[in-house]
Amino acid sequence: EFSQTPTEQAEQLTFWETMKAVFRGAPRQTDPSTQRDFEKVQTSSNGRTIIIGIRAQDLVRLLHELDPVRYPAELTEGEDRKLSLPISAPEFAEFRQTTENQRRPVTLNVQEAFMTYLKVSGVAGLVLASPWIFYQLWLFVAAGLYRHERQFVYKYLPISIGLFLGGAVFCFFVVFPFILRFLLGFNKFLGLLPQIRISEWINFAIMLPLMFGISFQLPLIMLFLERISIFDANDYREKRRLAMLVISVLSMLLTPSDPGSMIAMMLPLLALYELGIWMCTHSPSRTNPFAEET
Repeated sequence: EFSQTPTEQAEQLTFWETMKAVFRGAPRQTDPSTQRDFEKVQTSSNGRTIIIGIRAQDLVRLLHELDPVRYPAELTEGEDRKLSLPISAPEFAEFRQTTENQRRPVTLNVQEAFMTYLKVSGVAGLVLASPWIFYQLWLFVAAGLYRHERQFVYKYLPISIGLFLGGAVFCFFVVFPFILRFLLGFNKFLGLLPQIRISEWINFAIMLPLMFGISFQLPLIMLFLERISIFDANDYREKRRLAMLVISVLSMLLTPSDPGSMIAMMLPLLALYELGIWMCTHSPSRTNPFAEET
């Protein structure tokens, strides 16, 4: 029992009726993992109001703590909802909008975003269609090959695809985080604020995995040269120092102009070079793939 005047009771009734209407109209929280205190802030379309997401039960609990007489009870778990509370805070809204804009990629001309979108769509379409494209190319090429030549393709094509995908995955999950930490950290070290241009970022994100995938074909290239009797395993061992120099130069040319990405490509290639020597030594078949079938 609470001693309240009729006016207070009417105001309380109006409050609860209003709150219940809001609760019934608000969507129910379905994910149990998100049943905790949260604050979701976003700027409204007019740019002068902040919309804060808050749990209804938390709001009622705070009101009850402030004035237990006026707001005598808390909501039950079954009545809990999310609320969006608009708060007039133009200065904070402008500050937040400025901060968000600084973290977005930029374009330097009006057509750049559209052309970048077309480029990404084209690359994605090419990747999705590549199995069918390569299959049609193989049907065309296979018609002019001997049976033993086709056997070489059947044997080494899966290895080639695996090496390419391995290079791309290695780039995405190992090289990218390392390079970004290094480059962004270097900007921070110099006290600079990086403005990322969307077209250059897309080119970087596409070309670097592609270069890693191609460079990971090194063991198969070495095995191919050994099969056609241009080099053998002993030649690869004797020219290891020269190979290290060539790999260093290629890593410098195929990666962006920072030492981190160069080292990230050079070290796996050196390991793949040793793998190529091992394949040339232990691969059982010594047949030239271009020898005529008898």
